[in-house]
Amino acid sequence: MSKKNLAILTILVAIILDQVIKIYVKTHFVLGEEVKVFDWFIIHFTENNGMAMGFEFGGKGGKLFLTVFRLVAVSGIIYWLAQNIKRKVHNAVIIAISLIFSGAVGNIIDSVFYGVIFDSSDHKVAKLFAEKPYGELLHGKVVDMFYFPFWNGNLPDWFPFVGGEPFTFFQYIFNPADAFISVGVALLFIFSKQAFPKEEKPTEK
Repeated sequence: MSKKNLAILTILVAIILDQVIKIYVKTHFVLGEEVKVFDWFIIHFTENNGMAMGFEFGGKGGKLFLTVFRLVAVSGIIYWLAQNIKRKVHNAVIIAISLIFSGAVGNIIDSVFYGVIFDSSDHKVAKLFAEKPYGELLHGKVVDMFYFPFWNGNLPDWFPFVGGEPFTFFQYIFNPADAFISVGVALLFIFSKQAFPKEEKPTEK
């Protein structure tokens, strides 16, 4: 398989998987509803108004800025991917950049379109292509659902800042797109020599 086709296949599979899972959760769960798969793995439906991991970003204006910023960022990522395809880098680097691009696009789809194709998930299951959508174009909410509370307890008193306080690891709720970005970054770190080769200095004569 050519590196271009590898990138296209990775992107298509990742984006479709991300959106299928999000749409299923959005159309089958009420906001805040959860299903315990294991003690350490819970499907918990929440919506993210701002950045990844549930952080907020400056209200409605900040949300618009973030969406536009993401659109600009994916343009840079696709250029970066195209350059690496031309360089014929290691397949792991192609997959890594493709996953980062897919994750960014997946969350952009939520931010751009979900506000105008879904109605609210508060106290009821949302409808796809609803007559009265909950938001506006470019102001949609990102759907999150994966929760992995591997450990719950009180940290030792000597632990900086949060010592003696209740703590959950891992406490953030995320979605497939976030996971793709994280895996992509991890792959780039592992294959950093192939992804970011050092230019050889010309030898002095």
